[in-house]
Amino acid sequence: MSFFRLDPITRKRIRRFRQQRIGFYALILLSLMTIASLFSNFIANNRAIAVRYEGEWYFPTFKFHPSSTFKQEDPYGDSEADYRLLAKSAEGTGNWVLMPPIQFNPYENDFDFYDDPPPHPPDKRHLLGTDDKGRDVFARLLYGLRISMLFSLMLVLLGTIIGVAVGSAQGYFAGWFDLLSQRVIEIWSTLPLLYVVVLLGTMFRPTFFMLLFILLLFQWYSITYYMRTELYREKSREYVQAARSMGASHFRIIFRHLLPNAIVPIVTFTPFAVVGGIFLLTALDYLGYGLPAPTPSWGQLIDQALESSNRGKLWLSLSPFCAITTTLVLVTLIGEGIREAFDPKPWSQYR
Repeated sequence: MSFFRLDPITRKRIRRFRQQRIGFYALILLSLMTIASLFSNFIANNRAIAVRYEGEWYFPTFKFHPSSTFKQEDPYGDSEADYRLLAKSAEGTGNWVLMPPIQFNPYENDFDFYDDPPPHPPDKRHLLGTDDKGRDVFARLLYGLRISMLFSLMLVLLGTIIGVAVGSAQGYFAGWFDLLSQRVIEIWSTLPLLYVVVLLGTMFRPTFFMLLFILLLFQWYSITYYMRTELYREKSREYVQAARSMGASHFRIIFRHLLPNAIVPIVTFTPFAVVGGIFLLTALDYLGYGLPAPTPSWGQLIDQALESSNRGKLWLSLSPFCAITTTLVLVTLIGEGIREAFDPKPWSQYR
């Protein structure tokens, strides 16, 4: 466990970050939003959270139950139970149904309740209205937040791991390895990301992990420049020479001694990389080269709002705009707070 123990300087930086009230509270709020999105199935869903029917307990969120389980009419023979109808019929019968706060999933079309075609403005049934396919906007925003945050965090995490490994090796070993690898990175960085995504998107049907892999190819090399510079500077320090004289391996010197002292660029640029990941996924979804429909996506909601027939439906444009703006502002505030906490200049004392 001592390998992962935080040094006093890092603990001091964390305390400084907590003193940055705006950034610290932004981190708390964004964490709560992300946690809520992870439990989207319990917040916005047409499946009940829990059902007690004739003395038996059921948890439909985790398991499919046909209509025959609750003695509902099923003209097709294999349809899922209608839990909203079950909740109404369970009143006064001793049965019990716990429904989510939003009783619609992001893929469900709500056509039967309204006489006019979608989209429909916000009302008690749909707090943020419906889109042009009759789907609940709030549910799609919530599920879209989960997809955007998971996608961006995975992209940044994997890209940072690869970039830190390559950049650290470049700065530590230097020589021919640094020269050749740097030329490869420079050539690779000239490839246009959008053209590659469009080309592969026309050849294959993009999925979550396929799109993640494609963007990861262009995500990792940006951090290598900073890590290469940091290790070039740090490896000439006395503590590195002392570690070598004691017989420490290259792996231990890099990960136990050098990286803890070169972590500032990683921590500082990570929040802004998360912003870039969210914005990139939203832009690709808007252009039609992101995740396939009907995946809940902020970019697809913006694309619907900008259609000529929907431009007067303000709830379609304001909902994703407010969600994207709020998320990006929170992440930016977190990044600014981390930058202030990890920047040594404001805390330096000259005597």
